Amino acid sequence: MAAKLSSSVLLFIGLAVLYAAIADAQLSESFYSKSCPGGVAAVANVVNTAVRNDRRNAAGLLRLHFHDCFVRGCDASVLLFSTASSKAEKDAPPNLSLQGFSIIDQAKAALEKTCPGVFSCSDILALAARDAISVIGGPQWKVPLGRRDGVVSLATEANSNLPSDKSSFSGLVSNFAKKGLSESDMVVLSGAHTIGLTVCKSVTPRIYNFAGSVNGADPYLNSTFVTEKRGLCPNNKSSANKFIAIDSTKGGQSFDKNYYSNVFAHKAIFKSDDALISTSSGRTKVLDIIRSPQSKFFSQFGLAMEKMGRIGVLTGSQGQIRKTCSKKN
Repeated sequence: MAAKLSSSVLLFIGLAVLYAAIADAQLSESFYSKSCPGGVAAVANVVNTAVRNDRRNAAGLLRLHFHDCFVRGCDASVLLFSTASSKAEKDAPPNLSLQGFSIIDQAKAALEKTCPGVFSCSDILALAARDAISVIGGPQWKVPLGRRDGVVSLATEANSNLPSDKSSFSGLVSNFAKKGLSESDMVVLSGAHTIGLTVCKSVTPRIYNFAGSVNGADPYLNSTFVTEKRGLCPNNKSSANKFIAIDSTKGGQSFDKNYYSNVFAHKAIFKSDDALISTSSGRTKVLDIIRSPQSKFFSQFGLAMEKMGRIGVLTGSQGQIRKTCSKKN
């Protein structure tokens, strides 16, 4: 019985890999060259305007793409509204702070005017993340297109699939591995924390109320970092939802590899950031990024993003091309 079960499991994994490879092969950078020429440029135009008006939109769009791909694959399920019978991904606790939905809607509206029913919301998400990071001087990467949109979105799946900001190194490696991403991919993609904002309540437990601490702060944290964050986040309810930069060194809006120097110096907000140097393997990878030219990190990040953008894609007759990104047809 055990042997049969093992064979069945191996067969299932083999078929899953085969189907993923088939779907992946259908993606192409020129997918819309005939059906929606100018569509890629139209997305870039909307995104470029939004990010130039507010650089914080870059982190929002990058995070939106990541949170989409880690639940059901890159199928734009994160954009769907909840229904009377089911709470959608966007209403799950890990997604309540997501931003950039209106920018995706603007891009979709522009495309529906020129090539209705052709350009998927999931492809818009993938392009928007790349274009947004490019605008702020970050890396660029290839975005093969041809994804189709999913029709299912469940908050429970977001809760169980998205990595926690309290994850251990092994927890992060396991979470990313389930999506076909390596340990190296995980360390490199964590570098997205070089931009973006979080709220004070995400850091106050570590700087004021850490269990067993003499002065209330997590002894692991750099004392200068604690002082800085206490200045930004007073220990009161009124500042709980105040936004602060995840990487405050350059205002949190410069895409660079400085995040890793902060992690190494114990100046990172999240426990999942600290986890990167909690093992010899992770520590080696972080040090390699710190010591290497920024161009190498940019190249690694771009390749990891392209790989992430291929997770669980729907192609061919799967899914649909939503007319409105927030609801299925």
